[in-house]
Amino acid sequence: MDLSSYKGIIFDMDGTLVDSMPAHLEAWEKTCAIHEIPFDRQWFYELGGMPSVRIAQEINRSFRQNFDTERLANTKYKFYDEIAYKPEVIESVYQVLLDHKGSKKMAVGTGSRLFNAEPLLGQTGILPMLDALVTADDVVNHKPNPDTFLEAAKRIGVRPHECVVFEDTELGQKAALAAGMDCYLVIDGEITTLTKATR
Repeated sequence: MDLSSYKGIIFDMDGTLVDSMPAHLEAWEKTCAIHEIPFDRQWFYELGGMPSVRIAQEINRSFRQNFDTERLANTKYKFYDEIAYKPEVIESVYQVLLDHKGSKKMAVGTGSRLFNAEPLLGQTGILPMLDALVTADDVVNHKPNPDTFLEAAKRIGVRPHECVVFEDTELGQKAALAAGMDCYLVIDGEITTLTKATR
């Protein structure tokens, strides 16, 4: 993998850099159980990268419900915080971070909120290696909109077309391409094909 043409690397967090998706899915499964919402693991996984309150809005839309979205999201956060697990880095992507630390600007652009993202990146030792962290709290329009990645590029001082993104969902890939950034898709912890943005 040749990243020499890029000046900045932007990583998604959950499911891309840190293996935290199982915990998020378990928290949603418990939330769905108490609210009698059908739980479809694949559907929830595909929404990875969206903030929980946005996922709650999708639940209302898809299942024609009228839940208080803030309350639903907060229930999910509560279950997530109660899950006893140690986050682990996804080795193939973490290695990219290690290999280019110091030679390229590095950022994380995540749909998680700051109170989830910061401890997770701190526990895994990733936080000190980053030049910027953009969370759901920093933008109004979340993935698949490009705002998260555009804000990350701005904070590391690199033009969008000089950044490459690592993502594990099509939602995130769409956001990267919409930002004018090339994107590697990470599937089951392995870095797969590069999709180039149209310039």
